[in-house]
Amino acid sequence: MKEQILIVEDQFVEADYLRLLLEQAGYGITGIARSVAQAQEMIRTKKPDFVLLDIFLKGEETGIDLARILAVDNIPFVYLSANSNEDVLNEAKQTQPYGFLVKPFREKDLLVALEIARYRHAHSVDTKYQKEIAFRKTLEAIRVETGTWEQKSLQIIAALQRIIPFDFLVGGFGRGFCFLRIGFDEYQIMGIPELATVTGQSMEALSALTYNCNLTFFKKLFAENFQLRSDLEKDLSICLYSRRSTAYTADQVEIFERIVPLLIQSIDTLLQDKAPDMVTPASKKSRQIPDEIIGKSHLLLNVFDHVAQVAPSDTSVLILGESGTGKEKIASSIHQFSTRSGKPYIKLNCAALSPGLIESELFGHEKGAFTGALDKRMGIFERANKGTLFLDEVGDMPIELQVKLLRVLQEKEIERVGGRDTIKVDVRIIAATNKNLEKEVADGRFRLDLYYRLNVFPITLPALRERKEDIPALAYHFMRHFADKAGRKLSGISDGVLKKMMTYDWPGNIRELEHMIERSVLLAKGAVIEEILLPAFNKREKPPEVEDMTMKTIAENERDYIIAVLKKCNGRIWGPGAAAEILNLNPSTLKSKMKKLGIKKEYIH
Repeated sequence: MKEQILIVEDQFVEADYLRLLLEQAGYGITGIARSVAQAQEMIRTKKPDFVLLDIFLKGEETGIDLARILAVDNIPFVYLSANSNEDVLNEAKQTQPYGFLVKPFREKDLLVALEIARYRHAHSVDTKYQKEIAFRKTLEAIRVETGTWEQKSLQIIAALQRIIPFDFLVGGFGRGFCFLRIGFDEYQIMGIPELATVTGQSMEALSALTYNCNLTFFKKLFAENFQLRSDLEKDLSICLYSRRSTAYTADQVEIFERIVPLLIQSIDTLLQDKAPDMVTPASKKSRQIPDEIIGKSHLLLNVFDHVAQVAPSDTSVLILGESGTGKEKIASSIHQFSTRSGKPYIKLNCAALSPGLIESELFGHEKGAFTGALDKRMGIFERANKGTLFLDEVGDMPIELQVKLLRVLQEKEIERVGGRDTIKVDVRIIAATNKNLEKEVADGRFRLDLYYRLNVFPITLPALRERKEDIPALAYHFMRHFADKAGRKLSGISDGVLKKMMTYDWPGNIRELEHMIERSVLLAKGAVIEEILLPAFNKREKPPEVEDMTMKTIAENERDYIIAVLKKCNGRIWGPGAAAEILNLNPSTLKSKMKKLGIKKEYIH
């Protein structure tokens, strides 16, 4: 007997059809629920292995409300819906489903979707425990190795970063010290004297850090001085911070809670063996990043973390970002650091192909399949077998071809145009687009089920205006490159030019910056670039705040709005004129939202 499945669908005919298909395929059915309340009752009676879940149900609560409950209970679910409203899709995506089936669907689509959901769920659980086991082994290896306190502590921090990304780590341990991330596997270690210098606080005020690093005073102090927006805590001795809001997932919280005792024990052991006499900047270079990717902003470091995390697996990756942000370089990096690095890496620009030839280009054709097909030809999928296929601008793929691509991804086999035989293929897919695929789905130009199939591991690249701290490093990199290419000896870029670049929005992102620097190198009259010609209409009076320029998620906007209301109400939740009343929410609902969004009192007052 296969898995037991709960069907949550309020249309009787559709629900019964699903039951029939699943039972014929050998699945067990725990029940058919037509509302969230009925589904919860059935789950209490018998916990299912999977849930097939329609988004729109009878009653006030939707399938998305139930999905949040299922996620907490670690019950995998697959959405069923004919609705592709952009707001609904955004909300559904936040619940991290294991699949999405668009009505109407074939029997094979349903069964393949369940197989994929089963694999993804098992893989996510296995990966979670494999990471934890690997971390424990790393700590044990570090313990028996020879090395200084600084070297060993940096090894521990780098190992922790691989499973729970952070920008700032605070430890008490009777001494008080912090690790500030300054690059990829690079950290600055600070003790209380260094913190006093950076924050302007007295040594006496910071002394409590030695026994309790989670005091509200410290959280507010670190948030203000290091631009931190979320934190993860378990013990009085250790706390992680991130510059991204809502940075930590439920899985990461769970792993952190389990490894904290071992982490504390390892650091305590190091301190007992040899405490640090002085605290200095240091780095641990255990992982690699491509030389052509320039920058150390926290947004770019987050991208590197995702690349390092996903590269060794065969998981599909969807790279999102504006034109010119470097999507192709990130795709190449994922392949370079994967187990398929010695195999073919094929790039296909979906926007540049003729609609009449794209199917032949992807799947190949037999001789005589169409006019002009004089020979049999292998398609891109066959040529990329055992390797990686990069589908650039996948958002421009014709809707009729999206169906065929989806089936190849699900069934891992193709048919050449004009052919009858199926050909098995083993290809890792990396897709990229500068389009808002949720909007494309809502407008009917992109299939929802293909979106979810590609969106297994999304990586969003920040626009250059969102990481302006990287502009000087990028500018000097391009200056050296084009100066060498042109046979010119340039020593630098003037402060005036750098200021101009920092005030510009860079709508063309890194590609535009590259072209501007190339032009400036050719026009430079001396050894220093003294002038850069930027479009006048896009200049600003002063540099914009990077945080203000950042495109925020729905959850981030909701978090900011709730914080703003709470500040107006001096942190009051209950009573007349309090936050709950202004937001038109039940006070308990508001408290739940605050907990979910990581809103704490130290960020309000």
